[in-house]
Amino acid sequence: MSEPTRYQTNPVELPLCFELEPTPVEGCAGCAELADVRDRARAGGDMTTVTDCNVFLRRHPDGHE
Repeated sequence: MSEPTRYQTNPVELPLCFELEPTPVEGCAGCAELADVRDRARAGGDMTTVTDCNVFLRRHPDGHE
C-alpha cells in the first residue's frame, strides 16, 4: 500500500465551457414542449430542470440535423 500524500497539491484547473443553449427545431412538437418546460423552469428558478431540458433537446431524435 502506498503512503498518503502529506503535502498540499496544487488545485486542478478545469476549463470553463460556455455553450449556447440548444434551440428547438421549428415545427417539432417535442422540441417546442421541451423549450416551454425549460422556460417555465427558468422563470421558477429551477435550474436543474433547465439543464435537464437542455440535455434532452441535445439528445432529441437524430432527424433534426
